[in-house]
Amino acid sequence: MLKLRRVEACYGSSQALFGVDLELADGSVTTLLGRNGMGKTTVVRSIMGMLPLRAGVIRLEGREIQRLPSYAIARLGIGLVPEGRRIFPNLTLRENLLVAAANYAGASEPYTMEHVLSIFPKLSDRLNHFGNQLSGGEQQMLAVARALMINPRVLILDEATEGLAPLIRAEIWRGLTILKEKGQTILVIDKNIDALLRIADHHHIMENGRVVWSGSSSQLAADKTRQSRYLGV
Repeated sequence: MLKLRRVEACYGSSQALFGVDLELADGSVTTLLGRNGMGKTTVVRSIMGMLPLRAGVIRLEGREIQRLPSYAIARLGIGLVPEGRRIFPNLTLRENLLVAAANYAGASEPYTMEHVLSIFPKLSDRLNHFGNQLSGGEQQMLAVARALMINPRVLILDEATEGLAPLIRAEIWRGLTILKEKGQTILVIDKNIDALLRIADHHHIMENGRVVWSGSSSQLAADKTRQSRYLGV
């Protein structure tokens, strides 16, 4: 579904990514793991066209996208839940969803407002509240629901549960489990290893702008030494 090959990217004269290879299979949940500052969000920015590549290729269903602007990449079917949520504070929850509503990828059974509210039912009672009137957890669920409204082929979540209360984190993971059961292709960046081991099919660990390990949930769960080396605080 989505492939990165030998991707390199820089911030000015400072190189941030060094030959990153990454692959998302259709209908899979894949993670990008690592401590802060290792290049995970830079990979996301590269995928979304927010950061020009120095080298490498990014393909969505075989089509090269690395030279396209961000809006064109979104229209091809990549939905982003960015770090920090970035919902529209002066729009109501309903308006935040409607402004993103589209079916660029031509899904045969597209997500509608009713569908996304069934995944995150806690939002149903807040439809007429403005974005800045929502709690942090409600804003995060809204950010995921808004990304789904474009009916993405690939859904990317950057730190989807960071700073949230345990009950809200559980709601996010429950929603992602539903999406996985529906066959949604997902890339997740998060620090909750236990939850990721339950939901994800494949994992990639980054260090200093490179993918240093890739494997399945069973392989990562069994390798406590690697978890401590690359993911421990």
